[in-house]
Amino acid sequence: MKTAPVIALSDVERKTLEAWSRGRSTQARVVLRAKIVLAAAEGKTNEAIAAELGTSKPTVGRWRTRFARLRTAGIEKDAPRPGRTPAVAVETIELIVRKTTQEKPAGATHWSTRTMAKAVGVSKDTVQRVWVAHGLKPHLVKTFKLSNDPQFAEKLEDVVGLYISPPEHALVLSCDEKTQIQALDRTQKGLPCPSGRRVEAACPGHRGV
Repeated sequence: MKTAPVIALSDVERKTLEAWSRGRSTQARVVLRAKIVLAAAEGKTNEAIAAELGTSKPTVGRWRTRFARLRTAGIEKDAPRPGRTPAVAVETIELIVRKTTQEKPAGATHWSTRTMAKAVGVSKDTVQRVWVAHGLKPHLVKTFKLSNDPQFAEKLEDVVGLYISPPEHALVLSCDEKTQIQALDRTQKGLPCPSGRRVEAACPGHRGV
């Protein structure tokens, strides 16, 4: 039979846990974990703590054990979860991005999903997913501009990462610059406004006073 670890707190740990358990700005899950550890430090069993706090016995046991192993740092943040093994290797994704941005297929002006799939050895659906994820549109030859920056993929991942997983309490803003566009004056002079009519109605685009 597994025995629950005995919890003994230092003065600093107790003050920290008591602050978390009462803190209105503290995340609810951290409040619960702090209360679990404080109750465990009083010598209460996992079953009694679960009944007192309205949670499950396995939950009490998990955070009690984790605190005994990692102390306050162990209950402040969630444990990292193992990610699913990616269906496409990172090297393959980098190869697709590099070839799309820095190379051209033989006898063609731009890559298609089929030509890229054949060149890399993956399915055309995989190529499409990689292009969508990285914002690549080589088929739009008139509007899509290829980058010759050898660090394009790394920089792109840094930018996309800000949107997918921004830092805590951070505000991410995006500004788009239209290149090769210059603000010029009108090519045709404005027509004179007839008398007796409101400026807005007679001359669209002008404001009356």
